[in-house]
Amino acid sequence: MQKVIVFDLGGTLMEFKGMPRVWIEYYKAGFDSVNAKFNLGLTESDIDRSVQIMKSYNPRVHYREKEIAPYDIFKEATSAWNNKLEICSIMESFFAGINLDVIIYDYSFELLEKYKADGYNIACLTDLPSGMPDSIFRKPLAKLIDKLDFYVSSQSCGYRKPNKFGLEYIADHFNADIKDILFIGDEEKDKQAAQNAGCKFIYIDELLKIVGIKSFSFG
Repeated sequence: MQKVIVFDLGGTLMEFKGMPRVWIEYYKAGFDSVNAKFNLGLTESDIDRSVQIMKSYNPRVHYREKEIAPYDIFKEATSAWNNKLEICSIMESFFAGINLDVIIYDYSFELLEKYKADGYNIACLTDLPSGMPDSIFRKPLAKLIDKLDFYVSSQSCGYRKPNKFGLEYIADHFNADIKDILFIGDEEKDKQAAQNAGCKFIYIDELLKIVGIKSFSFG
């Protein structure tokens, strides 16, 4: 039997320093950055229109479980701009303008190494910030992601939590019984995803109290 532990990432193993769960107040800074970098001459009205479209796609504001490709979101958000910039360049400049600073928690590597040594397959299931490409999310997390056996995001599996598909996708990848998988997260939607999939769940703060970075097993 394959032994599998799945970690959420944001709020569980890492965070974007100082960022709230809902990023909508930072959208203007992102578009201002694009405007300045490429000297587009966008008006405040142009930028506000783009901000409002971005907000309309934010799943914490307008609930959805099916993921939408960042390219499609930014294409619509910038459709009224009178320029021919590549969407990928816009996305890169947008997120650079938000000035994201990634923090990987001190305990994260120790946890991953401990369970790898105990014979577990380690995966993650993370919802990406709305509109953020996997390539931008993964880059500052390369050292953490390299410790995983399988990386799954809402973008790569097509669904956001609490949808159960991501956990089932991981179970299929390892040919594991979903009932034997443990999902570790920090939010109610993580717990709901585990319940929807029929697998085990524990909050990261509860896990840390139990293990103290010591031996831990689930039956």
